Amino acid sequence: MKVLCLNAGSSSLKAAGFVPGGAAEDDPARVFTHHVERIDDASGGGHLSALATVADACADDGFAPDAVAHRFVHGGAHLLEHCLIDDAVRRELDAASAWAPNHTPAALGVLDAASARYPDAIAVACFDTAFHRHLPPVARRLPIPDAYDAAGVHRYGFHGLSYEHLVHRLGARLGRRAVLAHLGSGASLAAVLDGVGVDTTMGLTPSGGLVMGTRTGDLDPGVLLYLQRAGRLSVDEVEHVVDHLSGLLGVSGRSADVRDLLAARDQGDADAGLALDLFVSSAARHVAALTTALGGLDTLVFTAGVGEHAAPVRAGIAARLSHLGVTVDPVANDAHAPVVSPTGAAVTVRVEPTDEELVMARHARRLAT
Repeated sequence: MKVLCLNAGSSSLKAAGFVPGGAAEDDPARVFTHHVERIDDASGGGHLSALATVADACADDGFAPDAVAHRFVHGGAHLLEHCLIDDAVRRELDAASAWAPNHTPAALGVLDAASARYPDAIAVACFDTAFHRHLPPVARRLPIPDAYDAAGVHRYGFHGLSYEHLVHRLGARLGRRAVLAHLGSGASLAAVLDGVGVDTTMGLTPSGGLVMGTRTGDLDPGVLLYLQRAGRLSVDEVEHVVDHLSGLLGVSGRSADVRDLLAARDQGDADAGLALDLFVSSAARHVAALTTALGGLDTLVFTAGVGEHAAPVRAGIAARLSHLGVTVDPVANDAHAPVVSPTGAAVTVRVEPTDEELVMARHARRLAT
């Protein structure tokens, strides 16, 4: 079975093709990857143009997919497991757009365009929320009245495809008690006990938890009320501030990219340094909090763009968690080694590349055969 995986972000489209015969038993083998960044749908059809570029490249390579797997950040209150897409699921996905308005509409546009381009291919939905579907009530429930909880307003958690990959990839090497740190422009953490997610930092939407590239992360609800009352901002304007103008960009005043901020800090930019300190402090504080759900910590895993490549960020987080036994070896850390903690350390600190598309390909093969 040939599987085309389409991972539509808010301003990017990552595509990967898989065929049978991967290195691991029963795993598919990746035969290509295409990544289109800085998509601007406001200028008209950005994601659809990106998909056309990907599809044309597939045609040139003779790659005709039997199944197309689509990543959805949020499946809403009812779509909690990866599934085949039929008319009923498509309607649920439409309804779920309100849960992730920065991501789902683009993903739905890609879904429709891909279905038109590949009418005979089986369509599969893979959800970032699926990994967290077994959260215990104490982690799932938000401290709000029952009526809102019954309507689906609770913690869902995100980056689940990334976390699923790490659990599958590392297996017993995770130990019993692990915190997985997906640190990129969007960032979150997951507490994993015996391979099962038991808590996570993002909540109802991908806006909560850690300080992120342009997102606030956790915020005193009074700030939102203040922006509406004193600032006279509309709901849409508040959302724009929270999701697009804040985080590292808002504090630094220059960039949401950790690479830019590290360079600026080294050149004496105090605001860039403060933004990085906030990011590192936020991540460390949340790691420490998640250990309360685990009863301790055996393994800390860094993944995604910042987690895999920003050694100073890893070192800063580890320094703030030394009381828990977290430490990194400077040489191994600077080399981005698979294990960056010293031999015999109380907590094993790992750096592991993520592969969301491989997880999607596995589920597509499972569901479509």
